[in-house]
Amino acid sequence: MKIRLLVVLFLIAGAFASAHSDDRQTQSAESVVLAKLAPWVLEHTQNGKQAEFLVVLADQADLSGAALLKTKNEKGRFVYNALWNKAHETQKTLLSWLEAGRIEHRSYYIVNMIWVRANLDVALTLAARPEVARIEGNPEIHNNVEQPSTARRESPAVPETIEPNITNTRAPEVWALGYTGQGVVVAGADTGYRWDHVTLKPHYRGWNGTTANHDFNWHDSVHSGGGGCGADSPQPCDDFGHGSHTMGTVLGDDGAGNQTGMAPGAKWIGCRNMDQGDGTPARYTECMEFFLAPYPVNGTPAQGNPVLAPDITTNSWGCPPSEGCSAGTLQQAVEAQRAAGIMMVVAAGNSGSSCSTVTDPPSLYDAVYTIGAFSHTTNVIASFSSRGPVTIDGSNRLKPDISAPGVNVRSAWNSSTTAYNTISGTSMATPHVAGAVALLWSAQPALTNNVSFAEQILNNAAVHVSSTSCSSNGVPNNTYGYGRLDIKAAVDAALPCTSAPAISSSSASFPASGGAGSVNVTSVAACGWIAESNASWITITAGSSGTGNGAVNYSVAANLGSNIRNGAIIVGGQTFTVYQGITFADVPLGDLFYTEIGKLSARGVTLGCGKGNYCPNDPVTREQMAAFIMRAKGEFNPPMPLTQRFNDVPPSNQFYNFIDRLAALNITVGCSITPPLYCPADPVLREQMAAFILRGLGEFSPPNPPTQRFNDVPPSNQFYNFIDRMAVLNITLGCSVSPPLYCPASAVTRAQMAAFLVRAFDL
Repeated sequence: MKIRLLVVLFLIAGAFASAHSDDRQTQSAESVVLAKLAPWVLEHTQNGKQAEFLVVLADQADLSGAALLKTKNEKGRFVYNALWNKAHETQKTLLSWLEAGRIEHRSYYIVNMIWVRANLDVALTLAARPEVARIEGNPEIHNNVEQPSTARRESPAVPETIEPNITNTRAPEVWALGYTGQGVVVAGADTGYRWDHVTLKPHYRGWNGTTANHDFNWHDSVHSGGGGCGADSPQPCDDFGHGSHTMGTVLGDDGAGNQTGMAPGAKWIGCRNMDQGDGTPARYTECMEFFLAPYPVNGTPAQGNPVLAPDITTNSWGCPPSEGCSAGTLQQAVEAQRAAGIMMVVAAGNSGSSCSTVTDPPSLYDAVYTIGAFSHTTNVIASFSSRGPVTIDGSNRLKPDISAPGVNVRSAWNSSTTAYNTISGTSMATPHVAGAVALLWSAQPALTNNVSFAEQILNNAAVHVSSTSCSSNGVPNNTYGYGRLDIKAAVDAALPCTSAPAISSSSASFPASGGAGSVNVTSVAACGWIAESNASWITITAGSSGTGNGAVNYSVAANLGSNIRNGAIIVGGQTFTVYQGITFADVPLGDLFYTEIGKLSARGVTLGCGKGNYCPNDPVTREQMAAFIMRAKGEFNPPMPLTQRFNDVPPSNQFYNFIDRLAALNITVGCSITPPLYCPADPVLREQMAAFILRGLGEFSPPNPPTQRFNDVPPSNQFYNFIDRMAVLNITLGCSVSPPLYCPASAVTRAQMAAFLVRAFDL
């Protein structure tokens, strides 16, 4: 491998050296290429071997807009379109190159990436491309899909009426109120499903009582092998039994006494992401992509329909980094599902009882609801149940979130349509919670797909179990999470909430010195809510809980570090984000623009001018201004232009992408049309800045002012309307109040720019 790698790197180095004679640049380019390759890829492509790997692009879709939408259909359509369009726009060149080389590949969009099967030469060539962020392995991951200490045994189809583990959660008491999960769809990603099992068939979305239609209801991401099901099964099939068991716990009910499930009125769809218990990151991703926008059997994601997406997914599988699984790729896919309003319920894992054993994606992510297991006969946590805190990613995140029955759980099995099995694991606990969410949302449909609020309701309603183990202190803790699942208490809390609580704003920014703030809560009279901070430096000082309307007051501690930071307060399921900037040596506390500069850094719009300084009195150049405005708009990684737009802005310019994006959005046409020039090093004048900012806000034709506002800005000034509109919006008061002046021909300083941007973009 070493010889082959050196040869390829020599060729790459030669290419760089032909353009750059500086040896340090050549070495740097080689380092960049190698840094993009996961060690697993290098190891598995040695000696000319081919391996499967994932080419992840740098340009990923911005899904933040989904949080502003109200319904699941709106969220799902927005997320699907944003992801699909981003992949379609940015993968074209790579896909053409792969097709021309007849290299096996498959495109994904839920993460902007391409699965490739090829050798090291191809991997290195792809890594050298600027649009590629990293290349990760696609290893075969073995899942311990049963608790090893419990011998598998088939149980007779003797009705047990309601399984005792189901009774433990108080689900039957919810059924008695008339709520059984009706109107809610739960998806399962697992070893597959025996869809015609007597406890599953009546609840399959693809079964109408007479015929089955698997389109949009089933997908098989196993494209080779597949055990007894084979590859690409056209109908739901389970090659192991584990998947059928988990879905049976979600909603199983044969109508004849075998009530194994939590939500017998819900419907289910499925995707096989494991081949006889073995998965890959690509298979896991493919199922999440199918759930985001289901498509027909033998169809393609281009036919995806996000309206048919499930409300909840149950996931009793893991992807260990120890086996080469990359945490980052799955995290993006998981967060896309949450942005679309899909609640992802995930097993904590069976690596307890040691602390910090919640290690395998997706269980460790903040965006999933992670489930521990306890015995329904003793109400004591199972020894195998993985514990927090999460240390593998450095977050020290509390996990699991909640616990459910997971010891000796009886449910459906794949060996026949009437087979049952009794097994143990957090795999068994997880579907209890997925089914519980279905009950919650069927009881109060107004809260459907409000994932954060559902989590808060379940957490608050749980039977709290205190623990000091694993760096915990009371409730919540790293053993039980918030405690044992109590769905009846959760439904009781949800019923008064005929609408979800709303908050008066979604974010606030603070300079390094910190400060205090408040956010108002609007809620129906009897609906209870709680407020929780997820960061130690954000303290809720008043209003940590309430019923009906209220306010949450909070304080933000000083940021003594050298990095900006952000945290959140979750209020009734709504996220209020707090951003905090850093201190600059040349902007002391008390400086006229201290707060604005601090807020600008809090949002990541600026990192300063170097060496811990901001250079507040320096003029802003046109190239810097492009980056300032695009970042203020939330675009931190604009796409690589296909061609050079301005003669004086070559690709080597550090602001190349920002300047091109500014032109693509019609915010600028440059400083000359023929020849096309941008004048990147010229200072920005205050009159020009007015037009730049207003166009950045989407105002391309501001109205004519009724009267002249500033003495030095007559109607003949080409920026007259823009400057007046800036004043109307309180973005500027001018450079003098008496007499009223704007100083249109003066250069904008970096300090002034901070104030303009913070006011204009509400940073």
